[in-house]
Parts: sequence; structure tokens; C-alpha cells
Amino acid sequence: MTTIWREPTLHTPMYLFLCALSFSKLLYTFAVIPCMLPNLLSNDCNISFMACASQMFFSFTFGFTHSFLLTIMGYDCYVAICHPLCYNVLTSLSGWACLVAWSGVGGSVVGLVVTTAIFQLTFCGSNEIHYFGCHMPPLLKLACGGIPALAIGMGLVCISALLGCGLLILLSYAFIVATIPRIPSAEDQHKAFSTCASHLTMVIVHSGFASVIYLKPKGPQSLEGDTLMGITYRVLTPFLSPVVFSLRNKELKNIMRKTFLSKFYPSSI
Repeated sequence: MTTIWREPTLHTPMYLFLCALSFSKLLYTFAVIPCMLPNLLSNDCNISFMACASQMFFSFTFGFTHSFLLTIMGYDCYVAICHPLCYNVLTSLSGWACLVAWSGVGGSVVGLVVTTAIFQLTFCGSNEIHYFGCHMPPLLKLACGGIPALAIGMGLVCISALLGCGLLILLSYAFIVATIPRIPSAEDQHKAFSTCASHLTMVIVHSGFASVIYLKPKGPQSLEGDTLMGITYRVLTPFLSPVVFSLRNKELKNIMRKTFLSKFYPSSI
């Protein structure tokens, strides 16, 4: 993100999306991990009611912001491959910046709706959450009254948002797949595939983990598996966005190498 911010030649929609994607994943991770790490070293694993609500809000906000950003990036790939001559006319940096901002707004709306609905419930009985953070399914198990209708409603909100993003991405790639064979140059075809590969990798990883976490049937033996999957998704996948996009991009790698060498080894430049 620092390299992109400092280098004017990288101020393009693609790198704007990369920064926004990395930033949303960074905040998504920080919503839970700083609270989780001290609990691993202590027997006193407490979290206040407001802290739990805040943790859930930011988790859903940045999780869905990430989904919306991937959807916008799919449309960007579609315009770049299917309408390359009109790309600068159909898109602009300010326009993409507005879409990135609206992704954050959309994520905040989903986070606010889900969190408000969950914490309107009455919690009775045990106050122990059998999870590494404040997550919707474990909290619903602590509530009493009106749970089935609310669980179905919140599930529909989350699934509708995720499926909507998925369908828009599939639509973009349907047009891309239909366009690539009509590109006359083999080199341009390879470039088109390369443009989509990084984005498609992140879509598969993000959608795959999200589907397993939210859509898998919940059985009595699923708690440990859900926890392991949730920790993997929250801790490891945020590393993938910048790594996948950066390591496959020669321009960004060269500028990062140049920036690093000029800072630490000025005589080598």
C-alpha cells in the first residue's frame, strides 16, 4: 500500500482496488485477532457486551466490503477485456473511488443490520461463547425467544448479499470467457487470462471459505471444524490478497524492488 501511495504511475483503478482490498482485509483481521491473542495466554477470556457487539459489527462490515470490492474488480476485468478501447471512457479513477466508497457503505449497512438484530435478542442461561470471537451462530445459541425467525432472516440477508456478488462476478466472467477466444493475438489472450487469474484466485478462496462457514449444515460435531475454518479464514486469507496480486505483477514487483533498494542501499541505484 505504501509503494502504491508513493508511486504516481501506480495511481490506476487496479492498484486502487488492490489497496482497498488489502485495507479491508487488514481491518477485518484486526476486528478479532488483537482480542483473541491475549485470551490465548490467559485463563480469563472475557469480553464485554459492547465490545462483543462492536467486534461483530466490524467483522461483518469489512467481510462484506471485501465481497463488494471483489465484485467491482470483476466488472473492471470485464471492461478491460471486453471493451479495451472504451476503457478510459467507461471508467475513471474518481468513479472507481466512489464505487470503493460505496462498497464500504454497503458493508457497514449489512454489519449494522445484522448486529442490531442479534443484540435486540434477550440472552439467558450461559454467557460462554464457544468460539474465538463474537460470531452470529454461537450468539444465537445463547439467546432465548424469537430465534428461528431471526436466524432465518439474518441468514437470508447474508446469503442474498453473497449470492448477489457471486452472480455478478459469474456474469462478468461469462462475458470474459466468450470474448477471449475472439482475441486474435495469442499474447493478448495470455495477457487477458493473466489479468483475471489473480482476481479469480481471490474470489475462489474468499467464496469457498465463506460458503463453508455460513452455508455448511451445522451438526453437533461441527464446532471444532467451524472454529478451525474460521481462524484460518480470518488469519491466513488476508495475507493472500497482496501476495497473489503483487507476486503476479511484474510492474509492482520492479517498483517495490526499486523502492526498497533506494531506501536501504542508495548506492546500488
